[in-house]
Amino acid sequence: MNTAVPVALVTGGNRGIGRETARQLAGLGHTVLLSARRSEDAERAAAEPVAPGGSGTLLPCRLDVTDTDSVRALARRVEEEFGRLDVLVNNAAVNYDTARRAASVDLDEVRRTLETNLFGAWRTTQEFLPLLRRSPRARVVNVSSESGSLEGMSGGTPAYGVSKAALNALTRKLADELRADRILVNAVCPGWIATDMGGPGGAPVDQGATRVVWAATLPDSGPTGGFFRDGEPLPW
Repeated sequence: MNTAVPVALVTGGNRGIGRETARQLAGLGHTVLLSARRSEDAERAAAEPVAPGGSGTLLPCRLDVTDTDSVRALARRVEEEFGRLDVLVNNAAVNYDTARRAASVDLDEVRRTLETNLFGAWRTTQEFLPLLRRSPRARVVNVSSESGSLEGMSGGTPAYGVSKAALNALTRKLADELRADRILVNAVCPGWIATDMGGPGGAPVDQGATRVVWAATLPDSGPTGGFFRDGEPLPW
């Protein structure tokens, strides 16, 4: 076990911002567990080269954040192989439901969205918290969205927007509770990025991932309990 090499877990790491975040962290020398719900998707993404000049490693792993047994199984694997976790990026998310309205959306759809976007991040953080506490400089990054900002919130995209507002609230709760453990917990909005979920017209994927990596690699003096884009605070 090499305790000098940071160990990171990126949920939903097989595509889009998650995949690029994993590549960039590996490029910075991290050992990155690149997770996906299907093992073959994780293996395909992890086979891609890391960021140019990188010395880290991409390790594929299966993880379904909606399944407690799946999360616990991966936590056991990380404990056995590494003994700790230094970075947790809660990136897995579903259902950018722009065509829906809060007044009429099927609440079963909302529940399914919350199960991944909120409870998935919550469940994963809880299960990996003992390993994060063993890290000398643990970081938790919740990949959020400005659509979860209450200050400018309007109608539409109800399931996704509410899930990200709740994720922001969870960020504040965890940051305060884990401050004594020196675990920095922040939410990051990558912005409108050209991914499968974001659609065409957005900024390049590497730009969104860089914003996430910033929070994953904060110094010990860095902020906690914040909501950021490009390292600048966003309104809650």
